[in-house]
Amino acid sequence: MKKIDRLILGEIIGPWMFGVAIFTVLIMAGSFLFTFTRFLTLGIPIGMVIQLTILLLPGILAKTFSMAMLLGTLLSFGRLSGDSEIVALRAGGVSIIRIMAPVAAFGLFVSVLTYFFTDYVVPAASFQASAMRQKVESTIDSSQLKETSQPIHQDGKLKGYLIAENFNLADRTLSGVKIYSYDDTGATNSIFEVERLEFDDLEKWRAIGEGQMIFINPSEADPEIRRVSGKLTLFEGAWPEGVPRPTESPEDMSAPDQDDLDVFSSRDIKRILREKADDGTLTKAQQINLEFGYWNKFALPLAALIFGLVGAPLGIRSHRAGNATGFWLSVIIIFGYMLVTNTMSIAAQNGAIPAWLASFGPVAVGGIVAIELIRRKNRQ
Repeated sequence: MKKIDRLILGEIIGPWMFGVAIFTVLIMAGSFLFTFTRFLTLGIPIGMVIQLTILLLPGILAKTFSMAMLLGTLLSFGRLSGDSEIVALRAGGVSIIRIMAPVAAFGLFVSVLTYFFTDYVVPAASFQASAMRQKVESTIDSSQLKETSQPIHQDGKLKGYLIAENFNLADRTLSGVKIYSYDDTGATNSIFEVERLEFDDLEKWRAIGEGQMIFINPSEADPEIRRVSGKLTLFEGAWPEGVPRPTESPEDMSAPDQDDLDVFSSRDIKRILREKADDGTLTKAQQINLEFGYWNKFALPLAALIFGLVGAPLGIRSHRAGNATGFWLSVIIIFGYMLVTNTMSIAAQNGAIPAWLASFGPVAVGGIVAIELIRRKNRQ
């Protein structure tokens, strides 16, 4: 590694780490401080609140890595230009394009780090956080239930429909369950009612508690199940014959209505899109939302590279400016980036543009801006 690379990287790393810390605190405070305060005042144990905070942290870090890249380059290049080190490098025959090389390398490293966090660390932590928040909310208000309903497909055909009074992500259970079984003509031939369904370690739903079967055609009763006045005793997890068993995991069941797609990796979203597209259970809006979330898994990490290449030339100034200037400039740029992202997201939801364009459009705009800024600085 040449001295110029060590000089630039040495200047960027410190401000980048500072940016990660400051943006993480700001996002955590702005998004969750009120919620955490409410939990504590309502008697939720502080240990549970701390655990929830830790679970939410990876998702926030994955976003602040890119933001901090912008702030880090603005501050570091502001100091380098203020101390006339950029002038000295230019006088020595070093072009702005060459000065940007270590910035691009570090930006690429942060992009890879962000992708690793987004696709491998964040989903598990965010799912646990989502389940814990639901559990806390239900503790605060025991009457707060999350109803759900799901079609049940087998071999690509609709075989039944599940309705549950409460869907508990934390316990991976469904309570107050009714499963309507359909015959080949689409008519209901039985209704299976059970207190609870639990998703076990074998990734299979099993019935818990007392059940009841209403047979439209009583001759189809399972011989392994004793029927007494419509009540069922399930022996060793036996499942009533003719009643379709749900095959989707709790995570997959929650996917269509999930607002926070951090709970899924890109592989999960791709699989969910493929499976639910085959059975036709996704609405157009739900499909676009999942597609947008899928492409964002790749667009968000690339923002780190783009922010670095935008911030570095902007940080080169003819006079030394304070750190506050770099901070507010980074906030303005990030706000503009988010504005473009949200505008394109709305356009995708309305079907005006494809989801991939909504995700990569802001990155492309930022790339064009970065190239123009570097070109102008190189000509000065």
